[in-house]
Amino acid sequence: MAVESESTSVRDPADTPLTFFGNEVKVERERHGIRREDLAKKAACGYSLVAKVEAGTRLPHLSFARACDDLFPGAEGRFERLYPLALRYAFPGWFQPYLALEWKASRLRMFHPQLMPGLVQTERYARAVLRTDRPPNLETLVTGRIERQQILERADNPARLWVILNQSALTNVVGGRDVMREQLEHLLVLAGTPRHRVQVVEDKGNHHGYASPFGILSFDDDEDVVHVDGYPRGYVLAEPDDVRRATDAYDLLTAMASSPDASADLISSILKGYS
Repeated sequence: MAVESESTSVRDPADTPLTFFGNEVKVERERHGIRREDLAKKAACGYSLVAKVEAGTRLPHLSFARACDDLFPGAEGRFERLYPLALRYAFPGWFQPYLALEWKASRLRMFHPQLMPGLVQTERYARAVLRTDRPPNLETLVTGRIERQQILERADNPARLWVILNQSALTNVVGGRDVMREQLEHLLVLAGTPRHRVQVVEDKGNHHGYASPFGILSFDDDEDVVHVDGYPRGYVLAEPDDVRRATDAYDLLTAMASSPDASADLISSILKGYS
């Protein structure tokens, strides 16, 4: 479910890092006499997106922050450094503590019975999932979900991802056949990346009993925590007994799932049905 999209109490937008980020973009752009059209061209986006970012109503992609650093004299990477805060505060307050943990995790183990987890979703798949809640800030939520995946590609210690899915997550059509084809192709790329693992629990008539999506986050210098996805909101568990139970459950799912190679073959087979 789209746990990030739940509405929260209204905050003064002037107090949020997202609005601060946008205002800094506007101040620097105007100080150097740079037009919005010039920034839009540099960032490969539209004029209207620049205006919305400056107003603090849209979260841009990380590439936008890097474009600002390239275009504004003396920026020296400031906008890229500000970006993680802007990203975190594009989400409801209750989701932000989890995002802080996810951002510094070195290993993530995730299970989802029906959908692709957010960290493996394509942009069109994410939009189709998030649209179901009819959020007023849909595009910011979509951008935020996709930009969370930066942890898998960062230059310094990219996170390792282990995903276990029920077979129904591959056949549950989200957004249409074209969206599913693109999503399964993306999943296959992840499955073929050496540091990641993708396994599928095949539908053979026996249910494992785990109905709730959950993930285990591991860190280089801290204890594991568990994130339980749910509606209307998810929650984080850090008690040793809770983490131990979640780890045992994940170990059982790993044993019940097909091997990574067999899972990739199954994904490829299902993908052909969307061609």
